[in-house]
Amino acid sequence: MAFDGLFTYSMTADLQQLVTGRITKIHQPNAQEVVLHVRANGKNHKLLFSIHSSYARVHLTEHTIDNPAEPPMFCMLLRKHLEGGFISSIKQRDFDRIIIVEIESKNEIGDPIVREIHAEIMGRHSNLLLIDQEQGKIIDSLKHLPPSVNSFRTVLPGQPYIAPPTQNKWNPLTVTDDELTSFFAEARTTQEVVTQFAGFSPLHAEELLFRMTASDTLTCFKDFMVSFANGGTKPMYVIYNNKTYFSPIELTHLQGEVTVYPNVHELLDRVFFARAERDRVKQQAGDLERWLQNEIDKLSLKTKKLTKDYERASKLDQFQLYGELLMANIYAFEKGVKEVTVTNYYSETGEEVTIPVSERKTPIENAQSYYTKYTKAKNALIMVQEQLEKTTEEIAYFEMLAQQVQQASPGDIEEIREELAEQGYLKLRHAKKKKKQVKPEPERYVSSTGVTISVGKNNKQNDMLTFKIAKRTDIWLHTKDIPGSHVVIHSSEPDETTLREAATLAAYFSKARESSSVPVDYTEIRQVKKPNGAKPGFVIYFEQKTLYIDPDEAVILQLKKQS
Repeated sequence: MAFDGLFTYSMTADLQQLVTGRITKIHQPNAQEVVLHVRANGKNHKLLFSIHSSYARVHLTEHTIDNPAEPPMFCMLLRKHLEGGFISSIKQRDFDRIIIVEIESKNEIGDPIVREIHAEIMGRHSNLLLIDQEQGKIIDSLKHLPPSVNSFRTVLPGQPYIAPPTQNKWNPLTVTDDELTSFFAEARTTQEVVTQFAGFSPLHAEELLFRMTASDTLTCFKDFMVSFANGGTKPMYVIYNNKTYFSPIELTHLQGEVTVYPNVHELLDRVFFARAERDRVKQQAGDLERWLQNEIDKLSLKTKKLTKDYERASKLDQFQLYGELLMANIYAFEKGVKEVTVTNYYSETGEEVTIPVSERKTPIENAQSYYTKYTKAKNALIMVQEQLEKTTEEIAYFEMLAQQVQQASPGDIEEIREELAEQGYLKLRHAKKKKKQVKPEPERYVSSTGVTISVGKNNKQNDMLTFKIAKRTDIWLHTKDIPGSHVVIHSSEPDETTLREAATLAAYFSKARESSSVPVDYTEIRQVKKPNGAKPGFVIYFEQKTLYIDPDEAVILQLKKQS
């Protein structure tokens, strides 16, 4: 990952806009994230700390993250010590991936106190700690590390704070010209740069060496470091060889698909938000995903069995033929034989047919036995056909719900649980407090030309949007023959840009999110109908036209930002 010491340096510089700001609210959406609401320079900011093993980061975010009904203990502790306090400084420790936020606050009796938040952005070792500055002790942390886990430092409430061990590398801001000249006197590899200088990841080491091929060593190194100051010069997101890279500066050594962002905060929202959101949903809905997959597997197995039953029952015509041929030749054989060969007078060629019979039964009983088999097979065929249709519908329903869970925000999951309970599949968890029923609220987006677009993220929202919220003349969109969200353009005559952006939303919030050239149908709401007895979210529609769209996450984030 590229959230290295250099990125931390850029981020710390850009976060100076929060210094003197007041902490107004504190939330902890889950076990790995904390959000501070800060009022600074006449604006409200949301400062996100994440210690996720893959997505650890610190930055300002414009996105809203759903919070639990009851705040966790660590959140309550932060509120007690930090709410109402003022940020006096934000700094980086030793050019490492550690950001320290110093906060001046007051204790219960009104005496001034200074607390520090230490964000250690170190992959699976990431942590967030609240420190008593005066005593140098840990008040608490998101992760606890007893001596049995970490012999170098104990991270527990009341313990002295010990910083992570330093790596004894050169600080790129204080390294001397002589040291630089000596080090780069010979050709260096990416790994050698990473080993020698603090804060360098392989990505930025490679970029430095690439730039040095066309410039003086000292000048290039100093210009390179200056480019990271003040939040970076050109925050960018690059897709190269099907891999994603990001940096606060221009990555000249990667010739891929480039997107430039106004600042490092919007860049990180682009890089991490969808992935982090998916992870939040997994934490909340892991059991639901497993249950849905289990149901799909069971129904798939049932379909195979029913298909075999259907194939067996499909032999009913043969049973009828055998019964009639035996009746026509009732005097041609006697009890005690195992088979009878007769002429098939129903065939144009009149070939002979050998019919298995029971030795213990009379000729008329054998004929009657085949008639009975025919009747049973005929009834079974009808029942199996009905069961197959019902099972196929249920598989499609559960696959649609599984797709919705994968692309849901944490707030959508409860509505999916409620729907399954209403359909008789699940029992709702017992809540401590009975929540007031809230109407499903589809997500709102705004197109580049200012037209409102709504997206249903689950079946409750889909039905509410299509049949309650939308007008009959609004434009409705859905992926063609692919599970996905209902999308509505709140306009009877949308412009081409709005139509394509709405189609992008429909393609993105569907099972075909990772595909290209996704077919998206669109028609007027008046042409969308719900069949009697259909499950939630199922509709039929007419008079549609089709667009082919490549889903683009950057477009989705831009439309959300405009809303």
